[in-house]
Amino acid sequence: MASTLSVLTRNRNFRNLFLAELVVFGADWFVMVPLLVLLPKLTGSGVWGALVLAVDTGIVALLLPYTGTIADRFDRRKIMIVANVAALVGVLLLLGVRSAGTAWLAMLGIGVVAVAKAFYSPAAQAALPNVLDPEEMAAGIAVAGSAWGTMTIVGASLGGVLSAVAGPYVCFWVGAVGLVVAAGLATLIRRPLQAPREPDGTPQTWAAIREALAYIGHRPRVLALVTVKSAVGLGNGVLTVFPLLAGVYGVGALGAGLLFAVRGAGALVGPILMRRLLTRRAWLLPGLALSMSAYGLAYLGTSLVSWFPLVLVLVFVAHFAGGSNWVMSNFALQGEVPDRLRGRVFATDMMLATLAISVSQLAVAAVVDVVDERVVLAGCGLVTLTYAIGWRVATRNLSLSAPAAPPQRAALP
Repeated sequence: MASTLSVLTRNRNFRNLFLAELVVFGADWFVMVPLLVLLPKLTGSGVWGALVLAVDTGIVALLLPYTGTIADRFDRRKIMIVANVAALVGVLLLLGVRSAGTAWLAMLGIGVVAVAKAFYSPAAQAALPNVLDPEEMAAGIAVAGSAWGTMTIVGASLGGVLSAVAGPYVCFWVGAVGLVVAAGLATLIRRPLQAPREPDGTPQTWAAIREALAYIGHRPRVLALVTVKSAVGLGNGVLTVFPLLAGVYGVGALGAGLLFAVRGAGALVGPILMRRLLTRRAWLLPGLALSMSAYGLAYLGTSLVSWFPLVLVLVFVAHFAGGSNWVMSNFALQGEVPDRLRGRVFATDMMLATLAISVSQLAVAAVVDVVDERVVLAGCGLVTLTYAIGWRVATRNLSLSAPAAPPQRAALP
């Protein structure tokens, strides 16, 4: 089994795909954290930040059933490049957010970015096994699972610092440059990012969506795996509270950046440390239930403490569990689903997760100005914990110990 270092140093195609994802995720956070700090200052309300987060995740969720079919029908490399260019346009729109009267531009800009992400994410996820050799699969997926966490640390922490020092608009420019770099990295990937298709082998949009949903519905293991991320998603309304919580503790933009950064640190460390667990398939379902429960319990704890450094520790623990949950479910799905369906199944997986996030953020938006931040944290943690218990009861008779068929990979040129 390849090591995480060797898969990065020896596999150029994987390295370019991984670096492109790093830059995309970093640009996203370099934009989002300064924007979430800027909007309450301009408008005097936490509602705009919550609405921006809800637009971000809601649009992605609504488009994923369609964009998943696109990832299975067209060149995934070209999809990634075009999506990065479109996201660049959305980020540039944010430069016009200068007052309460122009706060709506934040929703428009983030909406454009969200459309781009809806196309980018299924293509990148579905492409991953095609740039890895079989012995690299566990290490590669673990490393790829750390990309989001890595750049949440860099993007959120540096975004918070740079926003405090130079203002949010400099951060928006940095994010724009990052998207140009990501598009360039995607052009350097030489291995095909999808298996060969028969002419007209992938059905048209609605038929393709029905085919994917039927595939999921008739396979309990796949159904369990595409519903597992919703637990953390339903608790994700906590993100709306981060800038407000930083204000409660008197730590401002830097503190908000730190909260997002330790969230990313947990999401980075979790996938790396869980790499060995990926090869023990019998442990995956219990591990998924445990990771969901740990996320909920950590946020329940966050609502009870009053010392900011301890808040940071508990946020790290929560997202260590959340990152572990993400990489375990992704690894299991990569092995369960054939290449011709992978874009659609991963789109469904991400759609359910992002819908859960949107529901959580809209619920928080409805109460954020009238309910104490600690009550919001406790509520989100309790929802995730309750979901985890229900999911484990529903999947108690399933097992992943019997290995799935090896994933279909793209032919080498």
